Amino acid sequence: SYEGHDIHDLAREAGFEEVCYLLWHRRLPSRAELGDLRSALAAARRLPEAMLRLVRSLPAGHAMDALRTLVSALAHSDPEADDQSPPAAYRKAVRLTAQVGSVVATWGRLNAGGGPMEPDPALGHAANFLLLLTGERPSALEARALDVALILHADHELNASTFAARVTAATLSDVHSAAVAGIGALKGPLHGGANAEVMRMLLAIGEDADDARVERTVRDMLARKAKVPGFGHRVYRTEDPRATHLRRMSEEMGERSGSTRWYEMSRRIEAVMKAETKIDANVDFYSASTYYMLGIPIELFTPVFAVSRIAGWTAHVLEQYADNRLIRPRAEYVGPEYPQPFTPLDRR
Repeated sequence: SYEGHDIHDLAREAGFEEVCYLLWHRRLPSRAELGDLRSALAAARRLPEAMLRLVRSLPAGHAMDALRTLVSALAHSDPEADDQSPPAAYRKAVRLTAQVGSVVATWGRLNAGGGPMEPDPALGHAANFLLLLTGERPSALEARALDVALILHADHELNASTFAARVTAATLSDVHSAAVAGIGALKGPLHGGANAEVMRMLLAIGEDADDARVERTVRDMLARKAKVPGFGHRVYRTEDPRATHLRRMSEEMGERSGSTRWYEMSRRIEAVMKAETKIDANVDFYSASTYYMLGIPIELFTPVFAVSRIAGWTAHVLEQYADNRLIRPRAEYVGPEYPQPFTPLDRR
């Protein structure tokens, strides 16, 4: 749940912008408040020319490296970068949420050889992301599929990246620095990247593989004690409730495209894993095929996580600022016993 609201209700009934408002204000917005937020996001979505030049100048490399650099650079053009007052921190949260989506989509498009696109103020956050990435106005289903994915990834208690952001905020560092800390933690393969590994697994099996080959591949991975990506969770011991909605979106995207093979393969893998290990799919498993069918390149899967989670990171940062204490855990020393004799250098 987010602020007491069931995630299933939010995934079915709300939009990503409403969820952002909920996380930042701890309540759902009125129609007027939602309109104001959408206007603020639209106003911040267009990247300044200096940012576009920086995007073009970055060497080819890991998309998360680019995102980390670009978010840090955004602080230089933010008019309130060093203003720590609550109203300014909130405005920075709004701007960052708009800009992270634009940065990821624009980097992805330019990296693929395309030219930058202008955001459309008439479109929502998810639809604008797809427009800036693909150069084409998305269908209602495509926009809704990504919108649902963004809602489901927006926050998840004190995961590694959120904790990193809060620790940074607790030093009274700025919002951009906290976001960069979150991005740095998210880059690690033990936190982000599982859905990219799911899609690579599906591609390795092959779109034309029959069910027998799919099952054989999974059982072979289990026999080798290889990790099957997209299964299990450190918090959930039953099915990740977020997976339910992404399973549905994967199916609907497949039906729209005329080929449900990626969805069907995913269902077959899920059935084998359930039968053999009793381990359920997590949020990453069906987001893989959903993103792929939306035309999102695999190397952008983890940055898209940040496009969503920036809302949660900044919500935690605002909460930390409001009632701050430095997060400074004590360490238990387990080294050599004190005191150790000091041996001069020429006798070592």
